[in-house]
Amino acid sequence: MKQSLQLRLGQHLTMTPQLQQAIRLLQLSTIELRSEIQEALETNPMLEMSEEEGQRNDEARSEHQEGGGTDSILDSDNLSDQITLDMHKDSLPTDLPVDSSWEDTYDLSTNYNYTGSGAASGEDNREYETRGQDEDTLQEHLIWQARLSHFSEVDLAIATAIIDSIDEDGYLATPLEEIFDSLRSDLDVEFDEVEAVLHRVHSFDPVGVGARDLQESLTIQLQQISADTPWHKEAMSLLKTHFQLLANRDFNQLMRKLKVNEDGLREIVQLIHTLNPRPGNAMTSSQAEYIVPDVYVKKVKEKWVVSLNPESTPKLNINSMYAGLIQRANKSADNTYLQGQLQEARWLIKSLQSRNETLMKVAKCIVERQQGFLEHGEEAMKALVLHDVAEAVGMHESTISRITNKKYMHTPRGIFELKYFFSSHVSTASGGECSSTAIRALIKKMVSAEDARKPLSDSKIAKILSEQGINVARRTVAKYRDAMAIPPSNERKRIT
Repeated sequence: MKQSLQLRLGQHLTMTPQLQQAIRLLQLSTIELRSEIQEALETNPMLEMSEEEGQRNDEARSEHQEGGGTDSILDSDNLSDQITLDMHKDSLPTDLPVDSSWEDTYDLSTNYNYTGSGAASGEDNREYETRGQDEDTLQEHLIWQARLSHFSEVDLAIATAIIDSIDEDGYLATPLEEIFDSLRSDLDVEFDEVEAVLHRVHSFDPVGVGARDLQESLTIQLQQISADTPWHKEAMSLLKTHFQLLANRDFNQLMRKLKVNEDGLREIVQLIHTLNPRPGNAMTSSQAEYIVPDVYVKKVKEKWVVSLNPESTPKLNINSMYAGLIQRANKSADNTYLQGQLQEARWLIKSLQSRNETLMKVAKCIVERQQGFLEHGEEAMKALVLHDVAEAVGMHESTISRITNKKYMHTPRGIFELKYFFSSHVSTASGGECSSTAIRALIKKMVSAEDARKPLSDSKIAKILSEQGINVARRTVAKYRDAMAIPPSNERKRIT
């Protein structure tokens, strides 16, 4: 094979560390960005908070101290510890015997009755422990009740297997026959024993837990209500015998079967509606998620003004003291380390500035396009896609996607994620466009105003929208309705 030299010209994009850092910071949320900045401040001596940011923190700290904040408590703790040491300074020997321990010399059970972090009262400790402890899960709550019940070892093992098969809604997710088959290899039990333990689990709190279906759960809950409750007998008959008619909203058949009039059936259905269709949700504990808006939008002198949240991104500066220690001609390890840290600090500050500028450009473009939403609500939302914003601000669609990810805008109508303002469009009869968000708002408005006796079908909603000039197919209406968790027309039928 003959060797030869060739000259080729080409262009390629190199992902430098600076570019990778800038792209990564774009897609971080406010909370994630704060953690990133805090880590950089702790590891890079060249970075420091700006004076404005420090003054803001000092003001907040001083206000906290004036209100009896944590810093004041810490100061009182140090003072109390010093008082305690002064009280016992005279009684402390200079040396302890080698073969003795601290507990042999001092009585650690003595209560010195002072308020401090090291000797807080039992009540305060219990309060802090309670605040810090996580709530029990549904399974833990049921296991705790099973251990308090008078179960034999075999029955407790069966109850544990049943409880492990209960989902978060409180229903038995595994068929009882499969649970019996899994237990039969280790325990000498019959199916009747497993079923008997399941009935005992039904009496646990929350009521109705462990049921195999909705009908059984509602029946268990109704049995716990006093039999003297009005319409209790008829409601029990409905759940045990005519539940499918209730599910199909066949109210005429129910009135004939139960031999009641419309008012009586209404009372029965209202009694059933007091029951919980998802009993397990009573034990579901979810920690609150806090949203920090990145952008504020408000109307000033008939114009919508966009501004960044100053609390979301702290301002960083280069530490002049450490930067002054760098010597250009010095090649020592320390000087090289400082130069590297200075370069990383400059990259981070530049990346943060680029992030803020990009966020501001995109937010202004969104506000400009969605002024109708800010003025009149969801029904005035315009169709908007990433390509539209990318063309307006002169950036790539991937950049717009990253900067709108987990970023929130505070408006007079509430806090919304930036991605909320993007939606596909549907053609109108006049040749224009209508956003899917606006169509969903119209569907929701029509459903809320419909006659409960004769709810609107998907075809009827599509026809009404067509009369308004919005060409939407029936299946599209069904898709939007399902996305808003609105049941179909046969399930929305009510007795008014």
